[in-house]
Amino acid sequence: MEIESLSPKLKALQINLDDGIYGTFAEIGAGQEVARHFFQAGKASHTVAKTMSAYDMTFSDAIYGKDARYVCESRLEKMLHHEFDLLVERLGDTRGKSTRFFAFANTMATHSNEGEPSKSHGWLGVRFQTRPGGPTNDIILHVKLWDRLRLQQQEAVGILGVNLIHLAFFSGDSTEKTVARLMDHLSSLSIEINMLRFSGPDVAHLDNRLLALELVNQGLTEAVLFGPDGEVRHVNDTLFKKPVLVHRGTFRPITKANEEIIHRSLKHFKSLGENKGLDPIVILEMTMSALSRRGQVDPKDFLERVDTLSLLKHHVLISNHDYFYQLKAYLRRSTDQMIGMVIGGGLLEKIFDEKPYRNLSGGILEGFSRLFDDNTRLFVYPLKSEELCVNAQSFFPPPPLHFLFDYLKTKNFVVDLLNCDDVDTSVHSQDVRDLLEKRDERWKDYVPEKIRDVILAKKFFGS
Repeated sequence: MEIESLSPKLKALQINLDDGIYGTFAEIGAGQEVARHFFQAGKASHTVAKTMSAYDMTFSDAIYGKDARYVCESRLEKMLHHEFDLLVERLGDTRGKSTRFFAFANTMATHSNEGEPSKSHGWLGVRFQTRPGGPTNDIILHVKLWDRLRLQQQEAVGILGVNLIHLAFFSGDSTEKTVARLMDHLSSLSIEINMLRFSGPDVAHLDNRLLALELVNQGLTEAVLFGPDGEVRHVNDTLFKKPVLVHRGTFRPITKANEEIIHRSLKHFKSLGENKGLDPIVILEMTMSALSRRGQVDPKDFLERVDTLSLLKHHVLISNHDYFYQLKAYLRRSTDQMIGMVIGGGLLEKIFDEKPYRNLSGGILEGFSRLFDDNTRLFVYPLKSEELCVNAQSFFPPPPLHFLFDYLKTKNFVVDLLNCDDVDTSVHSQDVRDLLEKRDERWKDYVPEKIRDVILAKKFFGS
């Protein structure tokens, strides 16, 4: 029987029947839902050293140490560290030479919310050895629970936990299968995995960036975030109470004009009164459609973009949001501070095209109501060509939308960031790509020096 076809009960039983796997379960917030599967499968005494739930905050703090929040990544990491070390301390001498130890932990917030979208979420993780006495490896993930009722959420957590522990000891060969196996017997309508990270010497062959990309590619989450160091980050924790400035592009490669626009827009963004004393986060965002070529995402091309962008020390977001109102709604769930979206003047025509909003019952008015609030701005930089320069002042939408556009400009929801002579945007990433493909050395003139050097040294983008 293939691993992917095993039910949660059979996965738990397969682990229980292996006398070389032994560990502990520490679950907070959703009951003993993961451990329950192992007990019900039979032979649990072969696998379970201990199960516990420190629901009371005082008890939990006494065992694992204090945290600012009950459900957070640092709490999970403390749980894994404490439980695994305790397991080795007490059983290492008697079982250490023949046993692969593990510690599973989760910290969850579950609610019954029939009348509104669920606020339930949590962190799950497993620390494990792939050979007796070997080094430890971690798999950590964050989830949103979309079922309305608590019992349904608990059931989903139980299945996911079994899938996670099974994956640790029966790892997948490919990125695609690894991500898919976490969702065995689960639906993306029930559970969303929005952060996934593997660490440790025995899982070093799995690239966390590609795993994160696969989460979006398989529709398991709306977007994934990478830090300035290129590492996977949890978007809610990273953006919490931070102003956010977003630049959308293909960034294949990023150009000198892009870099200048980022610098100038950040300076302007920081100068706004609403952002006084705050440290904005700059996000360079790419959509899945921008990463796709003929409907397929090239992993090598994706990694080359992330590697070059990380040199600029900004965050990178990969999303499935083709429309800006979708992106804004996604970001607004993580921060109540100002969101600025930097766009080229050429995009104004697309934003004011009514066709993309036909799927909304309120049409373009509903789309704009989702895009704009008192703390959201569109900053427009000029699109230049030989014939014209398009910015907010020179763009005129068709009637009667020009009344709407005048209102947005009057309210400073749409603001010109630069004048037509402030930056040269006549050369785009596509132009640089064309020069690269033709082996035309002029491409070097349009790319920041540190980006150029990496492209040449590592032969990125077919150089």
